[in-house]
Amino acid sequence: MKLYRFLSEDDTSAFCHKVTDALNKGWALHGDPTYAFDAANGVMRCGQAVVKEVEGTYTRDVKLGEQ
Repeated sequence: MKLYRFLSEDDTSAFCHKVTDALNKGWALHGDPTYAFDAANGVMRCGQAVVKEVEGTYTRDVKLGEQ
């Protein structure tokens, strides 16, 4: 099955670490990163979609962060 996650974080090194961690767990980048101003919190936020192919059948119970 193919899994999809959208990672987001404030524009700090924490975002890069989050994406790097996913890549090292076998996830692959999917599309371009995004960058937007979060007016509610007054910060820039980054986002990146990632995908991963794994064994099994998808259900809503799949813990994407644990894959």
